[in-house]
Amino acid sequence: MGKLWYGGTIYTLENEESTVEAIFTEGDRIVLTGEKMQLEEIFSERISEWVDLKGGTMFPGFVDSHIHLIGHGESIIRLDLSKMKSKEEVLAAVKDYSKHSHKGEWIIGEGWNENLWCRTEMIHRKELDEISVENPIMLKRICRHAMLVNTKALELAGISEETICPPGGVIEKDRETGLTGILKDTAQDIIHAAIPVVSEEYLQKAMRAAIKDLYQLGITGVHTEDLNYYGGFHRTYKTFKKVIEEEGLSFRTHLLVHNGVVDDMVHEDASFLSGNDFIEFGAMKIFADGALGGRTALLSHPYNDAPETNGVALYNQEELNGLVAKARSYNLPVAVHAIGDLAFEYVLNAIEAHPLAGIGRDRLIHAQILRQDLIARAKKLPVILDIQPVFLASDFPWVIDRIGSSKMDYCYAWKTLINEGLHCAGGSDAPIELPNPLLGIHAAVTRMDWNDPKGIIYGKEQALSVYNAVCLFTKGSAYAACHEQDRGIIKKGYLADFTVLERNIFSVPSSEIPEVPVQMTVIGGEIVFEKE
Repeated sequence: MGKLWYGGTIYTLENEESTVEAIFTEGDRIVLTGEKMQLEEIFSERISEWVDLKGGTMFPGFVDSHIHLIGHGESIIRLDLSKMKSKEEVLAAVKDYSKHSHKGEWIIGEGWNENLWCRTEMIHRKELDEISVENPIMLKRICRHAMLVNTKALELAGISEETICPPGGVIEKDRETGLTGILKDTAQDIIHAAIPVVSEEYLQKAMRAAIKDLYQLGITGVHTEDLNYYGGFHRTYKTFKKVIEEEGLSFRTHLLVHNGVVDDMVHEDASFLSGNDFIEFGAMKIFADGALGGRTALLSHPYNDAPETNGVALYNQEELNGLVAKARSYNLPVAVHAIGDLAFEYVLNAIEAHPLAGIGRDRLIHAQILRQDLIARAKKLPVILDIQPVFLASDFPWVIDRIGSSKMDYCYAWKTLINEGLHCAGGSDAPIELPNPLLGIHAAVTRMDWNDPKGIIYGKEQALSVYNAVCLFTKGSAYAACHEQDRGIIKKGYLADFTVLERNIFSVPSSEIPEVPVQMTVIGGEIVFEKE
């Protein structure tokens, strides 16, 4: 027996104008779309439930193409520093949080962003020492490519001024005070190794919190990278199986597998796209560089506001080539974090040296700082660009000074990428950004920060249509995961995953898109969230 969905505007996204009046679903699939009366006549004996959309607007289910699912859950259950506007506010929040911590317990905060502070003066480890010398403190920057720790954390990790920094990392020091407490990229691994492994109950709690939050945002699935953390591949993968399969918290997860644990995946007798409709394995994940916030994204030129550096290569060209070759030995595509143009160039070199022979397509994640020659090369490869439109709202205007205005022509240039014929998917990189896809759609369409009272537009010529922006989170995400034949549009035989909004974002003023409430989230034909 099946369900008839009707009573609203239903966009199939097969093309920009395509709508249908009703949908008949059976089990987790779309059986047929068409006129309501026609479907009622055809399936009169099979319809067991009529679902009235009550004037809402239905789309194929929104899928975030780049998120850290457990990390997003942690941001919900941990100390959240992401909205704080000064270092004093951050320090006060940490001090208050520490009052509820046991002696010796790690105090961990998420999401500080000095670009939001009224003064960008950085917090020093000694200021954290004033909060506690007995509890190790670790505060993650919003990009997760930098962290701030106190002296106790440095001691537990065995870090001193004589510690040799690992390749691809930074242990920051100054002449007057020595270690500042700032660690970047691979240097953070030394701290992570000193933190006790979290419990399985903690992981499950974080994942439940994340999924339930994403339901409310109309998100039916994600592409996520979690498996190299939290005690390793097996216990983290076990968390996905426990919460989604055993507990039945329906959610579609496409698991990118960090190169550090890809051998564990293979020993699990898993392969690309193996699994099921709710948990499946994806490409091998590699980090090629860092982030713009900490000036560790790898550029082909010096930073405009710090000419002594051009960023950090986490792997040299030979090492990166070797990692791509390893992925190919397992018949895997790669998904590579590359923010800076030189990192992007290194990745293209590696992919060209070791082209993908099996199924799938390679994914270049972020692709924020590009050049015309790199776009021309990428067009010749079976790749998809995994972009995060909401980064524009967070990165401008400071990124202009960081990169240099004369070098911004191919930065955050999403319309150029699409017009050049490159496939793009849309994500948030939560918990680095908020995972609300309407914020990403708004940024792609308006090229502005929704919270900016001045309404400054950055690169208007790169603004997307609402249709193209929505497609990033639907058709684009499906294509990135090789599911364009059963997900991403509303069509016979496709999965019955739907996002229903109270208002039609194709017709509301673009400034109001983030305010449109989610009315209903549907996964496999079952309503997992409905607004009261």
